[in-house]
Amino acid sequence: MTPNDWLASLSERPLWLGSYLLALPVLALLLGLLHRRGAGNDAPWKYFYSILVYAACIPGTFGALMILYILLFVGQNLLEVNMLVTVGPVVAMAAALAVAGRNVDFGPLPGFGRLSGLMAVLGMTFAVLFALSRTRLFVVFGGSVLWLGVIGAFVFALIKWGGSMAFRRRDEPQLPPPGFGT
Repeated sequence: MTPNDWLASLSERPLWLGSYLLALPVLALLLGLLHRRGAGNDAPWKYFYSILVYAACIPGTFGALMILYILLFVGQNLLEVNMLVTVGPVVAMAAALAVAGRNVDFGPLPGFGRLSGLMAVLGMTFAVLFALSRTRLFVVFGGSVLWLGVIGAFVFALIKWGGSMAFRRRDEPQLPPPGFGT
């Protein structure tokens, strides 16, 4: 199944997709009503909010990258695409995060730092791939999608490694490699 086939199957099921996207901000609202004010970061609720954030941000980030791909790489008009599949996840993510943000601080949520880091690295990888494709320095962009994926994975790993090296705290203890000095 190609990505186009997957997107076409999503387009054929607008009720399921629309229900999922509408459920995200509604669940965020219901979670806020179920606990007392200011208790969103307490033990059971923070896990529910964490699941909700992941359920909203993963399709929302994919939708944002898909919109950028359609606009920048393909050059297709956004009025010709299915808005529920492309723009819907981004709107649902923004609405769910806005509603949930009134009841919970996202910083201490389990896994949220990794998710926001992943979204930033994906965005930077997309920007680098777009810049490389526009400069036409590499002939591989005229080649297969496999080469684009390989270069994208390399750029993703490079940005991830560079970010971890740049933002590592200096006061962290540096452990010797295993087996060193034994």
